[in-house]
Formats: sequence, C-alpha cells, structure tokens
Amino acid sequence: MSPLGVRLLASAQALPRRVVTTAEVAALCGVDAEQAELRSGVRERRWLSASETALTLGAQAAREALSAANLEINELDVLLNASGSQLQPIPDGAALLARELGASGLAAYSLHGTCLSFLMALQHAALLIGSGQARQVLIVSSESGSLGLNFAQAESSLLIGDGAAAVLLGPAENEAQGLQAARFETYPEGADHTRIRAGGSLLNNRSPDIRDEDYLFEMQGLGVLKLASRVMPGFLERLRPGLSAGLPGIDRVLPHQASAAGLSLTRRYGWPSERVEVTLPHLGNVIAASLPLTLHQAFSTGRAKAGDTLLLVGTGAGLTAGGVIWRL
Repeated sequence: MSPLGVRLLASAQALPRRVVTTAEVAALCGVDAEQAELRSGVRERRWLSASETALTLGAQAAREALSAANLEINELDVLLNASGSQLQPIPDGAALLARELGASGLAAYSLHGTCLSFLMALQHAALLIGSGQARQVLIVSSESGSLGLNFAQAESSLLIGDGAAAVLLGPAENEAQGLQAARFETYPEGADHTRIRAGGSLLNNRSPDIRDEDYLFEMQGLGVLKLASRVMPGFLERLRPGLSAGLPGIDRVLPHQASAAGLSLTRRYGWPSERVEVTLPHLGNVIAASLPLTLHQAFSTGRAKAGDTLLLVGTGAGLTAGGVIWRL
C-alpha cells in the first residue's frame, strides 16, 4: 500500500475506579489464585463500578484527548467508535457517544472488529485524512467486558478487564510520517472459538432453546492459540517480509494483550522483550481498548516517540489477524 499520512495528535485513557485482583476473580471461578495468575498473566484489572459505564468512560477519554490537543468536540471531522462490546443494538454507539460529548452534526459511526476494532478504525481514519476527506479524527474504544463474563469458564473470566482509550489523529507533518502498511485476514474456521451467541438475529429472545449463558462470553483459548500459531507467521510475512523472524525497520511492538500465552508468541518471532509494550499484567485483556491503551502507555512514557516506527498487531474473534505499521 502507498503510505497514508496521519499523525498522532493526542491520546488519553479512562480506567474504572475499581481494581480487581486475580485472587478475587479466582475465588469467583473456584480455582487456585496462584495458578490463575501464572496462567493468565494478569495480576489485576479494572472492572466497572456501579456509577460507571462504558459510555461515561469513553466520553472521559475523549474529552481528555481533545483537551490535550487544545481542540473542541465540534472541531472534529469524524468521531469513530471502535469498541468490541456494544452499548446497545440501536442506535449506533457512536451516536450515543456524540450525545454524551455534546456534539451535533458531526459524522459519528462505528467500526466493529472485536479486539481489532481500533486497528481497523486507525486504517479507516488514515484513509480519510490521507485522501483529504477529514483533518481531525477521534477514535474511541471503550469496553465493559466484565458485564458478560461466565465465571464457570475461568479461562476467559481471568483475562478480561474494563477501560477506555481515545486517540486523536491529524494530517502528517512530513512524507515519512504515517501508516506504512496495514493488513487484515480472516480465518472463519475459528469463528466459534470466541463468541457471544445471543443478542443478534440468529439467537434471540424468541429462540426456543435460548439460555441465559448464551448472552455471556465464551472462549476456547487452546483453539484460538493453535489457529493463531498456524496463521500468524505467514500473515506477518505478508504484512512486511522478515516480521516472522525479527523486527525489520520496527522500533517498538504494540501487541493486542490477549493473554500470557498469546504474548508468548512474540518470542517465537524473535522479537526482543524489551521492545514489546505490555499492559496485560495490570489491565488484563481490555478487548478493543487494549491496543490504544498500550499505545497511550508507550507514548506517555516516552517509549514511543515522534519518528519511531511502531508495529500494532493482534488477533480478534473470527479469527481475524490484523497489523499496522505506523511511523509516528
């Protein structure tokens, strides 16, 4: 692909007040706390408290990103909701977010690719900005996965955290700045590995055999890991030759924080751990917000800075593999 000129103007995060340790979740699941932390890779995560919602967190992150860039909401051209968990089926969650932010007349819509929603929105925003159709685009990813956990399935319950991140984008300042590559591939043989079966038209409240647990998150972690292990090396080579065995031209890797097992794949590709940004131990897997939260951490700590080339990569339900190479 031709480079798409886009620049990071600001980022922000909004985390729930409630900190939940792995020991607390392990007790809910009836499993050993020490083994739970070892296998999941998560020490603690944030879960929504009674006064918080994914909408309020998303709006908070959006306001902070706009403030950091000295912009008002109505100076935006596009507001993108890039979240894996829906606020409600209708209207689109971006409309609810726009209302919460006090925006009217703004183009606001969603891109939904479960855990890769942010990456898809990043590519979409770069296409808008690079083609001159927009100047300022705000992406908001906000997740409340804790509300859909099935504690009878410890594997997934031990991973999921809540939170929100906002990333504000604008035109590049030079020709070298922007998205150098972006790629997405879907392997539907993994479609049943990660799912919430109910809530759409295929299984709904009029379906004769529907169960309460059909509305809860279900994951076959071993199936996801096996399929990802098989398809990711080839995917990485198609994204940029050499990525399955090193980091050619990459300064820092920002992976989706799927699980400890998922992050272990980065070592198979010869990626030095000191160049891989990690948020899993203290945030858990925050679904689509994981990648922008990890980007915010890298940028705010100075581990990622202007002029660096980042690899943002991961998998989502479907199974979908996605990656973006971005020069800040």
